[in-house]
Amino acid sequence: MRRLTYENARGERIVFYLSPILIESLTGIGEVDADLQGQKSPYQDGETHLDAILQPRFIDLEGSILKTDLKEMKTYRKHILRVCNPKLGLGKITLELDGDIKEIYGVLDGAPTFPERGRDVWQKFLITWKCPDPYWRDPQEVSRALRAYEGKFTFPFTFPVQFGIEGDVTTLQNDGDTSTPVTISIQGPISRPMIENRTTGKHITVNTTLSPEEVLYIDTSRQHKHVEIYRGNHIIRAMGYLDHNSDFWELEVGDNEIRYRADEGLAEAVAAISWHNQYVGM
Repeated sequence: MRRLTYENARGERIVFYLSPILIESLTGIGEVDADLQGQKSPYQDGETHLDAILQPRFIDLEGSILKTDLKEMKTYRKHILRVCNPKLGLGKITLELDGDIKEIYGVLDGAPTFPERGRDVWQKFLITWKCPDPYWRDPQEVSRALRAYEGKFTFPFTFPVQFGIEGDVTTLQNDGDTSTPVTISIQGPISRPMIENRTTGKHITVNTTLSPEEVLYIDTSRQHKHVEIYRGNHIIRAMGYLDHNSDFWELEVGDNEIRYRADEGLAEAVAAISWHNQYVGM
């Protein structure tokens, strides 16, 4: 089975499948161009390979409107043009292929084209999407909760006093083809939370104290990298609270050992780490 669903920024959807909007050809779902990065020294034969940078993905869909009544045909043409409008920006493409489901975000590379019908009974069309981020991803977000601090301080007490212990160390598994960014949500109360990816040696430390009514939100994706604090209906930009040694780390392919701790906190100060596995092709 091969079915493609496109949802634009207004939430309008269109399904390309068998009838009445048939997929005849679909290219660009597997292949994607790569820019090979190399370095050459004086008198060196060839060059030294450094990296491969994937280019934006282009998906081309050729299809037909399986209607012979001119009024119905015109209705479907208008529907395709309305939903597949390049002025609306990025939309979500969901592809079901042989029992597998993946999604990607793309923008229309121009309005859909409808060639002259000539002797054709059905109306053919061509649609091209440009996907700035070339990776397909699982629709289902993977999420894991961690606890930063377990309080031990009680009254009355005797020395030595144990105020608290370091929180969770756990392993998160990235089943995709490439590293993937994460989103992190931390519910207060907590002071100076730190999330570390021990596998890469990178960490994110935020030099602030959250009240029980506040939530810290971190996005490490290259396109939407930001740090915010939610306090009711108010959003506080919090990039300035980042420790200067912090890195917006990603999950590497395979197992990643993650540590979550804080200077102070309560058992309720839980962090949720979420991500989508990403793939080079379908």
